[in-house]
Amino acid sequence: MDRIESLINKLNKGDNPMFVKLYGNDTSVLKEQYDRYVALMNDFLSTFGKDDVELFSSPGRTEVGGNHTDHNYGRVLAGAVNLDNIAVAAPNGTNTIRIKSAGYPQFEVELTDMKPDEKEFFTSSALVKGIATKMKENGYEVGGFDACVEGRVPKGSGLSSSASFEVLIGAIISNLFNDGKMDPVENAIIGQWAENNFFGKPCGLMDQTACSVGGLITIDFEDPANPIVKPIDFDFVTTGYSLIITDVGGGHDDAASQAEYASLPTEMKSVAAELGADVLRKVSLEEIVDKIPQIREKTGDRAILRAIHFQGDNQRVVDQVKALENKDFQSFLKMVVESGYSSYMYNQNVYEITHKDEQVMSLALALSEMVLKGKGAWRVHGGGFGGTIQAFVPEDLVDKYVETLEHVYGKGKCHKLFIRPEGAIKLEV
Repeated sequence: MDRIESLINKLNKGDNPMFVKLYGNDTSVLKEQYDRYVALMNDFLSTFGKDDVELFSSPGRTEVGGNHTDHNYGRVLAGAVNLDNIAVAAPNGTNTIRIKSAGYPQFEVELTDMKPDEKEFFTSSALVKGIATKMKENGYEVGGFDACVEGRVPKGSGLSSSASFEVLIGAIISNLFNDGKMDPVENAIIGQWAENNFFGKPCGLMDQTACSVGGLITIDFEDPANPIVKPIDFDFVTTGYSLIITDVGGGHDDAASQAEYASLPTEMKSVAAELGADVLRKVSLEEIVDKIPQIREKTGDRAILRAIHFQGDNQRVVDQVKALENKDFQSFLKMVVESGYSSYMYNQNVYEITHKDEQVMSLALALSEMVLKGKGAWRVHGGGFGGTIQAFVPEDLVDKYVETLEHVYGKGKCHKLFIRPEGAIKLEV
């Protein structure tokens, strides 16, 4: 029997335990996912004419605690979610990687040209080239392969579509050429390195780690080359609350907006530099406050406010983890709201000053507070400046909350998610 036909028959049984782990046990959802994988395998067959394929999945991530703390070696609380990017892939015996992503032009990466190129910044091909380059530097085998990719992690949604794509590529190379021996944390570090050096974006390491490792985790980046990843044993399903991510849109790709995003880690580090350190993790809030009169003359006030946010959210992660481990969900929710206020007031990543009339996130947070105050939690989600907000919504308010937000942002913009236990993986079906 042909490989694709065999995979389709196995998936068609409908009781695949891996599918249940990734997508839940709703039969209609499982059927939709089956159809999705079958369509992608057929697309691969018609595009590349090969049959000996493997299946891959990489989740998006939700940041639960620690907003813009990772790039200054702080702590985060994050989880993999059930929206994912999937791939059908096979080696092609050449030095060329060929990738066809649904909705995007097919592209190729030549493995004989392994240098970063500024003209390729902010492209998928740059990410693939960077990942292949770093894996080779780290001693892994790298070869040409063909892949069809289909994504359900919305771009610009704050669920980390780029990080999910990066660790998906890492998982493909690891499994096709290295028997899957690359550690998930190393996969994350390589993805971040590629995004920093080949894609041109100064991101931290939280997104890639959450997507690669899976489950609900806390990560301490004090030593960024060796982040400490700790699983958190907490079942959100038993709380009676839904995790809802709302895609509010907004955000811009122009130079001013890129500079606005890049200013976050830069300004935080400028405060640390005035205290003789390279990142804020190496200084205390007390040291910052003590030197404010001298620091503000060099960095400006916004940088100091962002440093205050970092110190607060970095400690808040420790307290949130403790609350979850003690099954004190109400204290956890209170800290989610506190984190959101800190992001808005101090970190100032809810709207762009260059596009001040467009405040989609600010409005979404105001609407969320109207529905949830005293009963749930809401905050900016991810990088900010547009994209998504996060809310923990009591089950009896879910319909009202979704109706209120989708009245403004459109039908289907609210995503009811769950934390999935698996990170970027090859599917064993």
